[in-house]
Amino acid sequence: FFQAEDGIRDHCVTGVQTCALPISVRFAFTDDQVALRDAVRDLLARECPPAVVRAAWSNADGRSGAVWDRLGEMGVLAVLAPEAAGGLGMTMLDLVLPLEECGRAALPEPVVEHAAVAAPLVTGPRTVTTCIGGAPFALDPGSADLLLVERDGHLFTLEPAAVSQAAVEAMDGSRRLAALEWSDADATEVGGPAEAAAAFDRGALGTAAVLLGLGHRMLDMTVAYATERRQFGVPIGSFQAVKHHLADARIALEFAQPLVARAAYSLSTADPDASEHVSMAKAQAGDAAELAARAALQCHGAIGYSSEYDLHLWMKRVWALAASWGDARWHRARVAAAIL
Repeated sequence: FFQAEDGIRDHCVTGVQTCALPISVRFAFTDDQVALRDAVRDLLARECPPAVVRAAWSNADGRSGAVWDRLGEMGVLAVLAPEAAGGLGMTMLDLVLPLEECGRAALPEPVVEHAAVAAPLVTGPRTVTTCIGGAPFALDPGSADLLLVERDGHLFTLEPAAVSQAAVEAMDGSRRLAALEWSDADATEVGGPAEAAAAFDRGALGTAAVLLGLGHRMLDMTVAYATERRQFGVPIGSFQAVKHHLADARIALEFAQPLVARAAYSLSTADPDASEHVSMAKAQAGDAAELAARAALQCHGAIGYSSEYDLHLWMKRVWALAASWGDARWHRARVAAAIL
């Protein structure tokens, strides 16, 4: 990723500056990273259709059933876990594309909280959810095997039985949220301020990747609808106003994609500016996904928001995640503070 395939062979002169240029630079994910993404996409297409997402709004735990175990068998949930603990010992560059696919499918699971945030800190196969980074609520604590929480800049693990949970109504019915109360005596510390800051950045970046997948799926839904829906004897996709809405959403997503990839590279290589890169990615991905949601709703009309239509499942997930792990305003303020 971001490597010159050949040595430096030529020079470019601009004004009084001379800069060496490589003959060929490949800005791309590796074949193995793309293969893992494709495998996750195929799995979720088979095992997590919209019916599974819809069922998570009313089932017992708001989750997908067997899909979580299948992701575990593929190694997705242990990408960032250390090899010594039975994980794959890989980096965010290896995880960011599978997370995007989880967004594309609107997977109703705490995949960011478990695979991106907790996996480097907590060993073992148990499902972990989190309540860190200033978040007031935990996601899916009722069905988790372990909780990762933050207090005063330090990270702790807690057994669910040691935590008092108060359910909170969520915009996205598949996201079961709860406010937690717990005693320090029941907690085990697993990280200090540095680990807490790194965990927050992984959560924000993982959420940005999920938002990209959500945005792309809504765009695909809307293109298909605009191709089939006809007015005045022609598909509505032939109307220039519809084309502009969809083009604006596509451009926003395409502009956000490299920021997410760059942030993943920065986290994976311990770039000192990684936190700012994460904030750029989260702000842009959140804005792009929200724009895609607006465009999708405008092109569908009222049916797009009806509970009987699948689009609303993706839109509500976008609205929930755009505000999670810091909204766009918060992340832009962090970037501004870093450069002033």
